[in-house]
Amino acid sequence: MATVLVVDDDPKLLNMLQRTLTHEGFHVLTAADGNAALSQARAYHPDVIVLDWLMPGLSGIGVTKQLRAADDKTLILMLTARDAVEDRVEGLETGADDYLVKPFAPAELIARLHALLRRPAVAGKDEPLAYADLFLNPQTRETRRGARAFELTLKEFDLLQYLMLHPRQVLHRDQILQAVWGYDFGGEDNVLEVYIGYLRRKTEAGGEARLIQTVRAVGYVLREE
Repeated sequence: MATVLVVDDDPKLLNMLQRTLTHEGFHVLTAADGNAALSQARAYHPDVIVLDWLMPGLSGIGVTKQLRAADDKTLILMLTARDAVEDRVEGLETGADDYLVKPFAPAELIARLHALLRRPAVAGKDEPLAYADLFLNPQTRETRRGARAFELTLKEFDLLQYLMLHPRQVLHRDQILQAVWGYDFGGEDNVLEVYIGYLRRKTEAGGEARLIQTVRAVGYVLREE
């Protein structure tokens, strides 16, 4: 039985989620603010934290930052009314694993939780990776293009690592989303495209040739032109 910590300052929503998740077979813990969430997370080590972004005092972003700074890798599903791509990127780069916009159907939350719990690790390997003049070391988080070093954010690193694990292989968009984010953002959401743009700017900043190619209507592939 997976343990889920639900954190929200709205008592009605908190009670509803507790009842719904308990009915689905989860062991549910609750917290009404960020500080209580940190205490519960450190005491009980839940499998997943369902975390409201906007709370008085310590926000969901603040909770996530503190957990990740302490090297706590507990899965985090962020709940928020903010639905702009920039907001999703901010939440993910803080260290959240998934993002669900309010209002949402309880069935969608349950599906997202199951997807998070069964998602594979991005790499499952720690050895350095290289393709053409591109180099990535999962243990040191070092990335280089030839002799030029560059820095990546959390999700940028995960995405590049996944592409480098499958060089010259055409990867479907949904396949990448499932492997790196643990679910399909779906529909018209362009979070993946935004991150591909980030990676291209950083890996091509020295005028290098493009390695991350678009396969129209399919996805992306790491290969030399």
